[in-house]
Amino acid sequence: MTAHIEAASPHTMNTYARLPIALERGQGRVWDVNGKSYLDGLGGIAVNTLGHNHPKLVPALQEQIGKLIHCSNYYHVPNAERLAKKLTELSGLANVFFCCTGLEANEAALKLARKFGHDKGIARPQIVVYEKAFHGRSIATLSATGNPKIQKGFEPLVEGFIRVPLNDIDALKQATEGNPDVVAVFFETIQGEGGVNPMRAEYLQQVRALCDEKDWLLMIDEVQCGMGRTGKWFAHQWAGIKPDVMPLAKGLGSGVPIGAVVAGPKAANIFQPGNHGTTFGGNPLAMRAGVETIRIMEEERLLDNAAKVGAHLKSALEKALTGNPGVKEVRGQGLMLGIELTKPCGVLVQRAADAGLLISVTADSVVRLVPPLILSQAEADELVGILVPLIEAFVNE
Repeated sequence: MTAHIEAASPHTMNTYARLPIALERGQGRVWDVNGKSYLDGLGGIAVNTLGHNHPKLVPALQEQIGKLIHCSNYYHVPNAERLAKKLTELSGLANVFFCCTGLEANEAALKLARKFGHDKGIARPQIVVYEKAFHGRSIATLSATGNPKIQKGFEPLVEGFIRVPLNDIDALKQATEGNPDVVAVFFETIQGEGGVNPMRAEYLQQVRALCDEKDWLLMIDEVQCGMGRTGKWFAHQWAGIKPDVMPLAKGLGSGVPIGAVVAGPKAANIFQPGNHGTTFGGNPLAMRAGVETIRIMEEERLLDNAAKVGAHLKSALEKALTGNPGVKEVRGQGLMLGIELTKPCGVLVQRAADAGLLISVTADSVVRLVPPLILSQAEADELVGILVPLIEAFVNE
């Protein structure tokens, strides 16, 4: 009998409250180093769009690794232009800057907004951000984030942010009334780390109209909710609007690190040579991953799958949990769902893993489900069969 392998990382910084699990391989499901299998309800936190070891993605990446992994942005990268063209077609926007992560994409968006303000003669530009928002952990994106708990210990934060509540157009108007230094409004269509909190379509339309009226940039962080997760390419498209700036990352490369800032006409020419840059962003391997991810998503109709399986999963969770006094709400769209409980429920992450299901808990009391977009209806039913009894037992403790 093979000895049990303990999961430990004594030489890596203690920055994560890791489970005692080390994953080794995937083929739809994932397996740990001891051979235990798991249904993946987390998708690497909305990253593994095509699941694990996808038979169309892996050969393409292997071929690319055999050709060219990295070169530098002194030179043109043909797949960067292919991917940028595709993203502008899917979004209706104008051009793209490539980086490596969602944090970098959001940081670039903040720089775009500040440069936009300076180009208009505004010396100290201000950007509207939201309560419960999460945009990253650099000093600037942390300052834009609406979570004092993760900001603590990293003060002084960057100035230039005005914070408002979600879905309240009057609050937005009051917070910016008579302020000539406002240059942009920045938010997630569906907040991820903040607890899977959606912006209402009507509100999105109102903010778009206000930005047009005031000559502000509308900047929509689609890092977690974008790339087909809600059943459209980008979650804001359900409201029939277009942003001026749209950061992307996570699912764009199906696991290969990639970030992007997609800009509309109003923001497309703000950056000029020397204003912004990156060493790794736009490298041939990441660009091939993005091109192939979108191609496979289209071939396998994964937007339709996300909408259909997501609706089925949400309905099944609502049917099982509605009326339970320990459950506040099941919310979200497509394959980005949150189950808010009436008390902190972090222990469910380990209990679910013990039962063979990978999930996360965010905002202390929200079970978050962001599985690969290839999730089948049968797997959704399996997920419900594992998760619902765990939630029911927990709320009754």
